[in-house]
Amino acid sequence: MAKHGKKYQEAFKLLEDGKLYAAKEAVELVKKTATAKFDETIELHVRLGVDPKYADQQVRGAVVLPHGTGKTKRVLVFAKGEKVKEAEDAGADFVGSDEMVQKIQGGWLEFDVAVATPDMMGTVGRLGKVLGPRGLMPNPKLGTVTMDLAKAISEIKAGKVEYRTDKAGNVHCPIGKASFDEEKLLANYQTLMDTLNRAKPAAAKGQYVRSITLSATMGPGVPIALN
Repeated sequence: MAKHGKKYQEAFKLLEDGKLYAAKEAVELVKKTATAKFDETIELHVRLGVDPKYADQQVRGAVVLPHGTGKTKRVLVFAKGEKVKEAEDAGADFVGSDEMVQKIQGGWLEFDVAVATPDMMGTVGRLGKVLGPRGLMPNPKLGTVTMDLAKAISEIKAGKVEYRTDKAGNVHCPIGKASFDEEKLLANYQTLMDTLNRAKPAAAKGQYVRSITLSATMGPGVPIALN
């Protein structure tokens, strides 16, 4: 069993054994557990009552958090023609078509989100084995395959986050930084939870949200009461 450092152990002592906290209390507490020298990310972990091996029980999508995540994402846009200028004017970090595909095939992956116009997906499809496993493949369900590049880029830059269930039915998503004030973290938390609740698959049976936990990058999980 892995041993935790002194800071983690001290942070863990702030939690009451077996207690489930109200969301506001959990946000206050998780900020106190973030004692690292860097600005830790605050993450939300939700266990859902779904079986992701069935396509009709997968939960996946994207949402713009009202106060962002505290991280500026590097956006790559696959486009050609007049759409290149639209992407550049909207603040894309990298824009191109075939030359970008070749660059990625050569091992370049210095971006966080990829966006593409629909007419580019035939070309981008050649990168499926590279981008797919990394969660970087443009997807119309996530708003990253679109003709409205300005909207897509502005949302990503403003704090759009993607969520999806892992193989065990859990969702892990950042909701901000430890330096955020409690009101901003709570607003981001509520926005994400509301979105997950609305995304409940019709095929999901029984209790949908099984557990909710907040944690800082280097801190212990703070369990939240489901009500």
